[in-house]
Amino acid sequence: MLDVETPHGPARVHLHPTEATRGWLVLGHGAGGGVTSRDLVAATAAAVDARFAVALVEQPYRVAGRRSPAPARQLDAAWLAVVQWLREQTIRDVPLVAGGRSSGARVACRTADETGAVGVLCLAFPFLPPRRAGGKPPESRLSELDAVNVPTLVVQGERDMFGMPPASGSRLVVTIAGDHSLRADLPAVAAAVRDWLDRLVA
Repeated sequence: MLDVETPHGPARVHLHPTEATRGWLVLGHGAGGGVTSRDLVAATAAAVDARFAVALVEQPYRVAGRRSPAPARQLDAAWLAVVQWLREQTIRDVPLVAGGRSSGARVACRTADETGAVGVLCLAFPFLPPRRAGGKPPESRLSELDAVNVPTLVVQGERDMFGMPPASGSRLVVTIAGDHSLRADLPAVAAAVRDWLDRLVA
């Protein structure tokens, strides 16, 4: 575990190395959670099993002890600073896959071009914002997914309150039992991540 300076305070990075590394998977957490969420733990174990080293990134607002997330521009800037540091200090000539759960998945999508990721992993992508009482139906966040120009895996609970994003030519959507937490079938989360990573670098 180490701290990395960003424009918005220190981020904390939890490293999970592996031998004969085929790539790196850099994962961010959800808006109100941390890097110990069960689906992130399952994805980390699956990636290490596939010989991907993993970096779990805690955003500066979480390191500072706050639960309310920072604005998107701050999340993106801090994420980019961490990925740049990892590229300079740790990640050498192997592919980098970016990703995260929920809010962290959105950050990875928005910054995929800038990080040079060869793939994006989305766990429980929050496709539809919560609907406010009396308000008009919320607009989807499909534009964030569609803007990604590399292969993308979305692992989504069939009862996710934030909806189900569509698949596309380069975007695979794997539906599993459960809700937004993805806790109901963690082996299915791990299997989807491991199989996709294997195919991505094959």
